[in-house]
Amino acid sequence: MKKMHMLLIMAVMVMSGCADSSALIRTSRTSIRTDIFQELSNGGPVPAGYADLLVTSSLKTHMPGIYSVKDIHGTPDYKLLLNIDGQAVQLRGSLREENIEPRGLRDPEAGEGIRYMFGKKLRLKAGMHRIVIASITDEIAIEREITLADGSVNSLVLEPLYGTTSGKRRPAFYGVTSFSEGIKGFRVVLNGKPV
Repeated sequence: MKKMHMLLIMAVMVMSGCADSSALIRTSRTSIRTDIFQELSNGGPVPAGYADLLVTSSLKTHMPGIYSVKDIHGTPDYKLLLNIDGQAVQLRGSLREENIEPRGLRDPEAGEGIRYMFGKKLRLKAGMHRIVIASITDEIAIEREITLADGSVNSLVLEPLYGTTSGKRRPAFYGVTSFSEGIKGFRVVLNGKPV
């Protein structure tokens, strides 16, 4: 009976996480403001009262068409969504085929797939901001608060968290992740420190 109760609680938690992500994606997908940030093509000095933010991510997905013809993983249509204080922008990545040999037992990016490199340079007012990062395709979204100092140049790195591989029941393989299992979230790092 206790096991059944625990399974029910875990199932509700997983479903509520999916529902939270769906709601966050739905509300963050469209801009309700246009005055929060401006996209920059080059640097230059940061004016007083503002801060620059370079948003980057490097992630890997499976090859296109493996699971379905409509699957956009591995194609130029795969994008990330960034929303800062109500202003949204889609991040389009540059992509290339990649086949990495395993560098150990737990290399999550080993194998043949598509590498995406995302990047966007923004200028926004210094201070606290609410950011939402989402992969609409993978139906995941996370929300964080960041604080940017006046006149600062900042780096926001979105590190992918991949799903755990199935079928690996031996102790050495417990919790092994792989890009082929999809992206399950992001680790957000601002200026070298997790947020």
